[in-house]
Amino acid sequence: MSEWPSIGVVIPTHDRPRQVREALRSVLTQFYPGHVEVVVVFDRAKPDESIAAEGARDSASSVATGKRPVRVVKNERTPGLAGARNTGITALGTDLVAFLDDDDEWLPGKLPAQVAALGTEAEMCTTAIEVDYRGRRNARFAGQSTVRHVDLLRSRMMMLHSSTFVFRRSALLGGLGLVAEDAPGSQNEDWDMLLRAARRRPIAHVDTPFALINWAGSHFEARWDTKISSLRWILERHPEIHGSPEGAARVYGQIACWHAAIGDRKEALRWALKATKSNPSEPRAAVAAAAAAGVVGVPTVMAALHRRGRGI
Repeated sequence: MSEWPSIGVVIPTHDRPRQVREALRSVLTQFYPGHVEVVVVFDRAKPDESIAAEGARDSASSVATGKRPVRVVKNERTPGLAGARNTGITALGTDLVAFLDDDDEWLPGKLPAQVAALGTEAEMCTTAIEVDYRGRRNARFAGQSTVRHVDLLRSRMMMLHSSTFVFRRSALLGGLGLVAEDAPGSQNEDWDMLLRAARRRPIAHVDTPFALINWAGSHFEARWDTKISSLRWILERHPEIHGSPEGAARVYGQIACWHAAIGDRKEALRWALKATKSNPSEPRAAVAAAAAAGVVGVPTVMAALHRRGRGI
């Protein structure tokens, strides 16, 4: 490319001093011919200014092209992941904006591949991922180079992880909009962003694992009530999901599982029945029914699936 667009990277962080440094290092060591800068956003925590100094040293000594400024700021918006990301977006002035969670890492080659895939038409680009669960790794692929709105109604497509998101900043500040800060617990705001983006234009996708996603020790893993409310939020925000038998059944089945996890047998069975009516082959309905009956625990099922790089 004759001119490489500038990229700003937003890394929100909360109580992960070691992991956020590893995440930052994976950005600073990326080979990319254009300008890259990083904003580390501290959410509900005092900013650690030493990270900027350490980042400057890592940048100066890395094999990446040029120095990469690192800033440390505090989330001044809604507490939580969404507000922290928006704080980073508005603090940047780059052509593109990329997200990286503080417990994940980018793999070599990510930025040039995504910039090439964006071309001149797409507003957003994602990549495949590699999931690490307690030392066991599994790659997750989409099997396609373009993601459309209908694809995301049928499935969340979990390989389109937020740590792979790259946007045109003009879209985030324009018609696409910022991350939804009213998402309960800042959950499913990433699916909402995907749905909104794909409704405007197809999402470019690089089906190579360019991000390492750490599933162990997630802040959100066992927040069952928040999982329920965030899924109900996404159904209200995107009612067209109800019109996709597979997609609706998947969400209904997840809600059923989370109700079973908190011991609400009646609601678990009600949502499991809705899932089965929408798609008789939906496996989450059976999991929820078994969990509601006390045959198996939802955390046990989740752990077994995570070892294969999958989730409920």
